[in-house]
Amino acid sequence: MRGDDIHVIDCGNGVARQLVSAGLRLRDLKSVLVTHHHVDHNADLGALLHLAWTAGLVTPVDVYGPPPLTEMLELIRAVGRPDIEHRESLGRPKLSGLMRGHEIASPGVVVSTPDMTITAGTALHPPMPSLAYRIDADGSSVVVSGDTAPSEQITELATGADVLVHEVYSPEHLGRLLSGTNADVDELRRHFARAHTDAESAGRIAKEAGVRTLVLWHLIPYDLTEDDWIRQAARHFDGEIIVAHDLMRIPC
Repeated sequence: MRGDDIHVIDCGNGVARQLVSAGLRLRDLKSVLVTHHHVDHNADLGALLHLAWTAGLVTPVDVYGPPPLTEMLELIRAVGRPDIEHRESLGRPKLSGLMRGHEIASPGVVVSTPDMTITAGTALHPPMPSLAYRIDADGSSVVVSGDTAPSEQITELATGADVLVHEVYSPEHLGRLLSGTNADVDELRRHFARAHTDAESAGRIAKEAGVRTLVLWHLIPYDLTEDDWIRQAARHFDGEIIVAHDLMRIPC
């Protein structure tokens, strides 16, 4: 967030509840940046926008993301039509006028104001089109990788940033996630290798980009200790390493 304005990157399950748990007001939502359209990243996009509106939102929210974002926003309004029409009849501003979609087809600056610049970068998460984001504001910069394989594009986007928030998985512990499932274990391992970043490689990317702080998120599997994650990332990166958890506040 910046001042009272809330800028959200990705909308997994429960994001509105967690924002309120963090002491924030949903009506202060200003923008949503979606990295890609897997359900753990967009499940509550509609819920967040709709609940912010019912909580008193009166100013537009800019929603950024890869296609088919425009179609998704239309479907969100269609699904919520009974409630939306009722609340609009009671005087709420029209929700359609507050949801401003911006499909991002290629990397580049998506927001440029005197106070803040947001740049979209290419992430590698086949088969989904996927984005990373860099936010520069108030003399600080944060990069969020989204889901991605190790990528020169992410390194370039993060160069000189203060904080890199990078997804990670642990190849040596991946069996914990897959045991007891009916999944094709070999195929899942191949998927992780081509579409996600192991913690050691995330440390290497942080070092090459010259960031001050590496934040590990989207942890797979989720039940490793912080020491396990830090040990892997620290093989190449000697800066500050933080293992993310819900409601954590990270200074820039």
